[in-house]
Amino acid sequence: MRNLLEKHRKRFLDHLEERERRRAGKLQSWRTRRHRRRLTVALAVANLLMVVGALFLRQGVLDWFFVLWFGGYLIWMVPFALLRILTGKMSSSFSALLDEREREWRHRVSYVGYQVLIVLMVLAMCYLLAIARQPHAAERGAVMLSALLMVGSSVPALVLGWALPDDLPEENLA
Repeated sequence: MRNLLEKHRKRFLDHLEERERRRAGKLQSWRTRRHRRRLTVALAVANLLMVVGALFLRQGVLDWFFVLWFGGYLIWMVPFALLRILTGKMSSSFSALLDEREREWRHRVSYVGYQVLIVLMVLAMCYLLAIARQPHAAERGAVMLSALLMVGSSVPALVLGWALPDDLPEENLA
């Protein structure tokens, strides 16, 4: 049984490595700090739109909720996916596949993301307590919770997108 699990794990890690090899060749001209920072700002704005949209979820202003929350989500998907490609294995792979530098960055941003997510969940709890006696509190709380979870899950990509230095061309590494 142990051999079967190890064989499956190796096959899975090989699949992830192959996926990363394919991604590494994409968007070569975008692998600069300037491009990553633009995507980071777009991702932060999309996060803000979702949170503001969740605040608008009330009877009578549903159109603003739909425009802001779902518009923010649609915008959110593009820079999030692009930042995952541009930051490479650090944002989407297991530690076993990372070199020492990448592992250090990943641990750093994972810790920051975890801490931010804890604070956001406390804010969500406070929001739920504040609206508990209002109509449709459960729906409003669920939408706010989902918006804050989206913000929290994007923190590592935001930090990596903003802070990573430009990639060095291969010929300059020697």
